[in-house]
Amino acid sequence: MPSTLAPSPVVMRAARGSDGRALARLAALDSKPAPRGDVFVAEVDGMIHAGLALDDGTVIADPFRRTAELVALLKLHAGAVTPPRPPRRGLAERLGLGLAPRARAA
Repeated sequence: MPSTLAPSPVVMRAARGSDGRALARLAALDSKPAPRGDVFVAEVDGMIHAGLALDDGTVIADPFRRTAELVALLKLHAGAVTPPRPPRRGLAERLGLGLAPRARAA
């Protein structure tokens, strides 16, 4: 009797304090520093396979697994729950200085 392999469910969630060791292990596998701040993780069968730091967009992923789709889902999820940052203002605008009017050619 042929068996079919069902895909494992993926859980996308915010990392918890108890995930620190798993994130450190994953970062070491990926040769990157462990992410800091708020992190979203992709978990398959109870194991974290990828993580995305919301502050700077740093991604860590298990290099021995297929994680491209998980990383794409993390980025999509992060974009849906993270409000867009306002555009950066120039120094003159931040200081409340107006721009000098341009001289018109005669």
